Amino acid sequence: MIPPVPSPVTGVRRGPMLAVLLTGQVMASMDGSIVSVAAETIRGDLRAGGTGIQLIVSGYLLTVGVLLVTCARIGDVIGQRRAFLLGLGWFTGASLLCGLAPDVTVLVLARIAQAAGAALLTPQIFSLIQTHWDGTARRRAIGLYSMVLALGVALGQVVGGLVVSADLFGLSWRPVFLLNVPIGLAALVVGPRLLPGSRPDERARLDPGGVAVLTAAMAAITIPLIFGSDLGWPAWTWISLGCGAVLLAGFVRYETQAPHPLLDLASVRPRGVKPGLAACWTIMGCYTAFVLALTLHLQTALGYSPFEAGLAFVPYALGFGTLSLTWTRYPQAVQRVLPAAGPLAFAGGAILVVLACRDEWQPELAVPLLLLAGAGHAAGYSPLIAQVTSLVEPRLASAISALNATGPVLAGVTAVAGLGSVYFAAPSSADGLLRVVIAVAGLLAAGTACAVRVASTQRQGVAATSHPS
Repeated sequence: MIPPVPSPVTGVRRGPMLAVLLTGQVMASMDGSIVSVAAETIRGDLRAGGTGIQLIVSGYLLTVGVLLVTCARIGDVIGQRRAFLLGLGWFTGASLLCGLAPDVTVLVLARIAQAAGAALLTPQIFSLIQTHWDGTARRRAIGLYSMVLALGVALGQVVGGLVVSADLFGLSWRPVFLLNVPIGLAALVVGPRLLPGSRPDERARLDPGGVAVLTAAMAAITIPLIFGSDLGWPAWTWISLGCGAVLLAGFVRYETQAPHPLLDLASVRPRGVKPGLAACWTIMGCYTAFVLALTLHLQTALGYSPFEAGLAFVPYALGFGTLSLTWTRYPQAVQRVLPAAGPLAFAGGAILVVLACRDEWQPELAVPLLLLAGAGHAAGYSPLIAQVTSLVEPRLASAISALNATGPVLAGVTAVAGLGSVYFAAPSSADGLLRVVIAVAGLLAAGTACAVRVASTQRQGVAATSHPS
């Protein structure tokens, strides 16, 4: 039995193929945050209680986090192309059910189903990019992918606020979900024609033991992280976190001995992969915490509407998008320093915008500083994840994709739980925002240290290749 051989993808086909893949990523990323803006409208329309709204908003993130690694492995078993299309169809159908939901119970269940579709389609995107792109083309594709991945939260807030405010066709919050339906159907029509055929790996198996242990571990970790802060961190949350850590350690041990591992740990053995992933996860978690704290401050202290708060992040999005799309054109010397310089630029821009604008929003100061922070975020993520993929064999694409998808989710919920508590514990919103951004700066400094280790590893590898013994 031999591993599947990727079908060739010409340069002409790569553009439309990437457009289909990123359409699925945009839909999945936006739906993680778009409901937050519509939450109050849903509460009033469906007469939902606080628990129901929390499940509608957080159940999506919880389900995605629990299922990502398993769904990445499903891509190996049935083929990434088939898994992506299946996940996209499932997500689209669940979105329709969300938009038509007559009550809170149906909406909660539909959101969980929607998240399952997102968990199935999203890891296949990065796997297909690793398999069918290489060299500069891969770096550019990863730049576009990371832009969509990182900006989904901010874009969801803007689009959600716009759609709810517009009250399209008198449907109130429902178009937030229903907009996915025509987009998803269009992608399902053109996707089979554009995505390259691929054979499943005949050696791949979906190990039930690994699935059970990892699912229990992820649930034990993510449930208290998502709900613990609102509940005041009762004793069961800490017990659950401890059990989750033990189960996760057991999963790692189990995977080293499993004949058909759910997550092939050979993917993290090359030097530089572990610190590279750690840096990527750190910067994504810091982004989530920064967006949360600044959005809350704009709305609670400065009186912004959800839509206006979302628009305030447009400069950040422009800075991130510009650098994500252009970094592959920079000189090699510049590209090499971007992963280490990026987190520092992110931290500097975030601290300065908070110091200058926390009492009164001043666009003339906030716009350039948010541009700097967004560009720093992109510099710290896109080039680094591209370096990480270059260190790993193509046969391990799904494992790296699973880690690249699951890590930011866990980092995000951990950052929201930890730094969200820091924000709410402060005597005022302004003080809470400042404390959060100082903590973010410290974490980004640690991310820079990890990125430096990756760069050092690569330099040693180049030196060894240039001067073989």
